[in-house]
Amino acid sequence: MDLQIDDFYKDAATGLLALYLAFPRKVGLYVEDLIGREEPDEFGLPSKRHQACLGALLWLADEGYLRYESTIHYDALDQAVLTEKGFLRLSRGVPHALPDGDALPPSVRRVHSTLAHQLREALQQQHGERIARLTRLLFTSTLNGSNDTV
Repeated sequence: MDLQIDDFYKDAATGLLALYLAFPRKVGLYVEDLIGREEPDEFGLPSKRHQACLGALLWLADEGYLRYESTIHYDALDQAVLTEKGFLRLSRGVPHALPDGDALPPSVRRVHSTLAHQLREALQQQHGERIARLTRLLFTSTLNGSNDTV
């Protein structure tokens, strides 16, 4: 089992959602805020888990989902913001996210069907498989269906 990949999905989703909630402001994106406090190793270096989370954030930047001005040591990305690609992927609708015939107002249906909302719910429920599936969907450039909100 590739546990580091499950951690990657969770870190990517958590980091991007933090930026989505701050959008369009630039913010400091701290690893500790995403995964909690991790004790440094005996040499004072960040834990492997901490390094993996920072690595996930840097990968997201390399792949064009977010921008940042600099790193703050091993602790954070400074002045981070979603790119257009990151924002559009998180704000698009997920096909079949809501049951048919749901009597919600259209504006609520639109928000509840977004990938951002679906990821937030999966993270709150700590549903690992759903987090992985939705994060992989985030990395898919197109969705099959007309529920895309962009």
